[in-house]
Formats: sequence, structure tokens, C-alpha cells
Amino acid sequence: MYFTYKDLKLKLHPQVYEPAEDTFLLAENLKVKEGDIALDIGTGTGIIALLMAKKAEYVLGVDVNPIAIELAKENAKINEIKNVEFRVSDLFENVEGKFDVITFNPPYLPGRPEELKEPIDLALIGGKRGREVLDKFIDQVIDYLKPNGRIQIVQSSITGVEDTIEKFTKLGFKVEITAKERYFFEEIVVITAKLDESF
Repeated sequence: MYFTYKDLKLKLHPQVYEPAEDTFLLAENLKVKEGDIALDIGTGTGIIALLMAKKAEYVLGVDVNPIAIELAKENAKINEIKNVEFRVSDLFENVEGKFDVITFNPPYLPGRPEELKEPIDLALIGGKRGREVLDKFIDQVIDYLKPNGRIQIVQSSITGVEDTIEKFTKLGFKVEITAKERYFFEEIVVITAKLDESF
């Protein structure tokens, strides 16, 4: 099954998160610049990494789900995008170096470890409170960011947007909500965090 977004043609897989409202909100508000070195965590189909690759010099997309990585590699080939690499990694586990921009669409549903039965569940369940994966990301991300780098996270109001902003602020980031969209049971926001003054 295929799906088209802007000028990308993407293959889908039932065990990989299908691009949805949160994906598109991030896609439409990416702060990637010409020549950037970019990292996309939880890359899924590869859609965000492939969009960033149109401007960035190089993009690394990682995902804990090996099926997602194979799918993203296939999607890069379909779209003839060569300045992108995909590898299996639990957050920053298999990542080295520093990046100008780091994007993450974290899992945010609350759930217990025993509920992680299928690969797709890793894209949905973010821990007992729904934000353990996101909190781990925030704790580690500063080590992978260039001095003037940007972080962009898409998050649901279900898992505490204020908590995320507070955590980044405590680490010395300037934080702002750069996009938001309301749905009947939640608000989805793009949070952009930088270590310097200029957005």
C-alpha cells in the first residue's frame, strides 16, 4: 500500500506508524536549513527524514523497530533520495556525532511493558505515564546537539506539554510552541527548543 505526501511516494506497513495529523504538523513546520546535518528519531516510514533531506546536507533516521528501518530505506530508494541513512537505534543508542536539527515524534500513550506485543506498539506506548520515552530523550539530547542546534518535538496535550517545556527550560533551552492544532480530545503541538536566543 502506498501513500503520497507533497512530492513523496511512501510505502506503508501495518507494523509501522502510518503518518497522521501529528506527522503532518511537524512536516509543515520543520526548521531545517540548507546544509544542516539532521537526525530524525522514531523515523517510522522515514517521511520526516526524507522531507528534511531535501534541504539538509545529510540526514540520519533511526527507529527502535527494524521493520520501520527497512521500510524507510525502501522509501528513500523509491524517492531517489541519497543523502539519508537509516539504522536501528533505541533513541541515541546507535547514534554518534552532533546535529543542527533533531526531530522526534515520540510515543505518548500510557501502557505497561507487557502491552508491547507488536513492533507497532513501540510507536504508540510511551511508558507507564506515556512520557517515559520522551523524558529519556530530553535527558540525552543535549549531548547530540550542535551549539546553535534546534530540537523539534511533536507532542499531544495528553502527555503534558508544560512538563516538556519545563524540562527543556531547566536544561537551559529557549523553548516555544511553533505550531498547534486542536482535535476533539487533544491538542497537538510542535515544540521547538534551542540553546541560544535566536529562533
